Amino acid sequence: MANVLEIARASIAAFNEKDWNKMRALLAPDATYDEKATQRRIQGSDQIIQALQGWADAFPDAKGTFVREFAAGDTAVFELIWKGTHSGPLQTPSGTIPASNRVVEMPACELMRVEGERIKHDAHYFDLLTLLTQIGAAGASPEQSHAA
Repeated sequence: MANVLEIARASIAAFNEKDWNKMRALLAPDATYDEKATQRRIQGSDQIIQALQGWADAFPDAKGTFVREFAAGDTAVFELIWKGTHSGPLQTPSGTIPASNRVVEMPACELMRVEGERIKHDAHYFDLLTLLTQIGAAGASPEQSHAA
C-alpha cells in the first residue's frame, strides 16, 4: 500500500500542475471535499475537480507550498501556504468577482483521509476573509491598510 502522505501530497502537486487526470486518479469516485471557509461540501470526484478548476480559473498560477505535514493512520494533515495571482473571474455564491490581478498569500490546513490508496475525504480550512481582503473584495484596500 502506498504511503498516506505520498497520496495526499500528490493531490496538492496535481492541483499545482493543474493535472486534472492525475487528480481524478487520486480521488475515490465517491470522495467528499469539505471546503470549510465557503461552507461547500462536494461529493464525487468529477464535482470536486470542477470546484478545483473554478479556483484554478480565478488563480491560474496558484500553488500550495507545504509548511508542515503529519500522518496518523489513514489521515494526512498539511499546513500549507496557497499563493497565486487573482487573474481570472472568481465565482462566488453571491456573484462573480472580476480579476484584481493582486497576489494572494494565504495559510491553510488540509486533512485528507485515504482509503484504498485514494483520497476519500478532504477537509480544507482557510481564511476566506484574508483572501477577499487581499483581492480587494472585502475590508480595507491595501492602500488604506498601510495609511498612517
